[in-house]
Amino acid sequence: MLQPVHRHAWDMEPREAIALQRRLAEQVVLHDALPRPPHTVAGIDVGLPRGASVARAGIVVLALDGLETLEEVAAEEPISYPYVPGLLSFREAPAILAALSLLSVEPDVLMFDGQGYAHPRRMGIASHLGVLLDRPALGCAKSRLFGSAPEPPEERGGMTLLRHGDEVIGAVLRTRSRVKPVYVSVGHRLSLDTAIALVLDTGAGYRLPEPTRRAHQLASSSRHS
Repeated sequence: MLQPVHRHAWDMEPREAIALQRRLAEQVVLHDALPRPPHTVAGIDVGLPRGASVARAGIVVLALDGLETLEEVAAEEPISYPYVPGLLSFREAPAILAALSLLSVEPDVLMFDGQGYAHPRRMGIASHLGVLLDRPALGCAKSRLFGSAPEPPEERGGMTLLRHGDEVIGAVLRTRSRVKPVYVSVGHRLSLDTAIALVLDTGAGYRLPEPTRRAHQLASSSRHS
């Protein structure tokens, strides 16, 4: 069972939410701070199977060796926060936290289908929940939210750095040759190099790494854990 070590309300006004993001961003750790080499990773995604009123979080825990699914859980929570660009975590985090509380396997790393540090306030959902849970986390998003980068080489493993001005905020990574890249960024307590390696190490021939690919399937399904 994973529970936050820091808590806050999720129904605050956007101005308060933005101020909170800026305060939490100061706590993000951008280097490897893992108690041991990771052996398990949890893929996390959120879907809206019943329309915009309910969020369904799917979490799938995999062994890094062999990518065997060790556990999968899902939870649904009403969506009470409006859609505001850059504040996605305020819509999705309550369902994710509910699902995390159901886990019996404690993953070494959390891999979110979304942004981490590659965010206007450096506080995408992977960073937000990484800090609240104080767990190693990374974001692997299907599209760019912020920053700029040249296209990476066409072959699998091709990578270019995503920057905002002179600051590196993530990477554009080709997980499959001649397929659209993904956008990788640190969530918390990981280096960017480690985040990239984890995405590549958990690939199985698809564009998305297996943890978030399987989590997406679970979050998009109608069955309960």
